[in-house]
Amino acid sequence: MKVVLSALAAGLVFGLGLIVSGMVNPAKVLNFLDIAGQWDPSLAFVMAGAAGTVFIGYRLVLKRPAPLFAERFNVPTATKLDARLMGGAAMFGVGWGLVGFCPGPALTALGTGAMPALVFVAAMLAGMAGWRWLVRD
Repeated sequence: MKVVLSALAAGLVFGLGLIVSGMVNPAKVLNFLDIAGQWDPSLAFVMAGAAGTVFIGYRLVLKRPAPLFAERFNVPTATKLDARLMGGAAMFGVGWGLVGFCPGPALTALGTGAMPALVFVAAMLAGMAGWRWLVRD
């Protein structure tokens, strides 16, 4: 139960941060990405704040022998840059640049009832299912 409540609290804080920062508004994200047009640099502060928080948080948390609600830390160990990783990153970036949504903000925006968020999430889920069906690994 503690794990579920801590996950819920983390998700609520994350979603609130996305809402306050404007990341659930695709127009704001697209204006941030449009450096040759109506560039809105405000999301750079959001990214800097997130990077700073993660930098400090990892250093503090990883000093502990184990997480609060697990036996060990599950820190990624893969270091290989392969075609699958680079292709996925490129698809993520292109999708973000085309519509102004990435998965976290899109799921948060579902709460607003916005049709673009619904269409994006439906397409994202279809793409995930299609990949699973295609690769079957």
